[in-house]
Amino acid sequence: MMKLKVSLLDLILALADVMDMISPVLNGHHRRVAHISYVIGEKMGLPSKNLTDMFIASLLHDCGGITLKERLDALQFDIINPYIHSELGYRLLAKYEPLEASAQIVRYHHANWNETRRISEYNEEDIPLESYIIHLSDRVDVLADKKSEIIGQSTYIKKRIISESGKKFMPDVVEAFVAVSKPISFWLDIINVEKSCEIYESKVNDTVLDEDSVFSAGELIRNIIDFRSRFTATHSSGVSAVAAQLGKCTGLEEEEQKKLRIAGFLHDLGKLAVPTEILEKSGKLAPQEYNIIKSHTYYTYKTLQKIKGFEEINEIASFHHEKLDGSGYPFGIASDNLSYNSRIMAVADVFTALTEDRPYRKGMDRDTCLSTMQRMANEMAIDGDILEVLTKNYDSINNSRIEAQTKSRSQYFEYSKPSTLNDIKLQ
Repeated sequence: MMKLKVSLLDLILALADVMDMISPVLNGHHRRVAHISYVIGEKMGLPSKNLTDMFIASLLHDCGGITLKERLDALQFDIINPYIHSELGYRLLAKYEPLEASAQIVRYHHANWNETRRISEYNEEDIPLESYIIHLSDRVDVLADKKSEIIGQSTYIKKRIISESGKKFMPDVVEAFVAVSKPISFWLDIINVEKSCEIYESKVNDTVLDEDSVFSAGELIRNIIDFRSRFTATHSSGVSAVAAQLGKCTGLEEEEQKKLRIAGFLHDLGKLAVPTEILEKSGKLAPQEYNIIKSHTYYTYKTLQKIKGFEEINEIASFHHEKLDGSGYPFGIASDNLSYNSRIMAVADVFTALTEDRPYRKGMDRDTCLSTMQRMANEMAIDGDILEVLTKNYDSINNSRIEAQTKSRSQYFEYSKPSTLNDIKLQ
């Protein structure tokens, strides 16, 4: 059996794209900032490794932006207190060893040049040059009106950036920006970022992840997905554990169980395209809001589709709301075309959602949960044979869920602890 191998850059590019799907206004933002940063970094003579770390940091620089409002507020040139989402992004990425250097860059990507000494002394560490490059690149993209002709905007944007040299922006970075932005191709590349970004993707030092590394990357992505909301902070960890345990109880080989674990981490990836304002709504969802929620499986599928080597993982992760009778979503796939692992994922998702505690309600007890799921099986919504396995192994499977979610909850509290975040506001 062929071992799973995946490009880290493919994973990061896919993650950057789905984060920007939350609003048409943000579409392509991370890629554009990555492109501009790389051009400036090359001009400044950054070594290959530094360019790679910066490129990755650029693609993920707003991963700590939790709400749609936060992401849209960051599009203001003079953003108010940007340090919280920068710090949250740092906390998410720093736990994943291959992205430690990129995490440090993300942490300071909104640091103003004239505050360098104060921030460095406060945190007792130097601010990377790459952070200053991303800061300027980010503001260039913010200033550009994507709905209007871009070349005519170039003079205004350059003047605005130059006016902040020595204040917001590092003078050396401004100088490099002025130099690289002289040809009109620089500005046309910004609005054709899909094509222009590909040029720099080919220059970046990519890493091929083996199965264990994919698992660790999956955990990182799981946290980026789930930690946006206290309502869902441990959901994917629970689904992942339940799916793998179900696979074990049904006799699947260890290789298949690993696929279920990874797919469980990623199954709600498309929720990054759903505003937390909808995910956390306490009242009944309006039809339009419910339709936005339903779109998350489609975006999960389209995002994972971009990652070579993830073909099977994609189907397992993305089809968890499909039903055996073909009435599910997003594709209306019926039982004949639903793999066994996809059926396991659907059962795992329902079971976890019913039994986990949420801030607004307690999870169901055993009898209520199983009777609810039996009705779903009777209606051909989930696989009755897999439900029977769950019923016979309820305690071991539920204990796996509880153990995984307890660990994830501890990580979430560490990630979201307020003490240092409140201190950051002083910067």
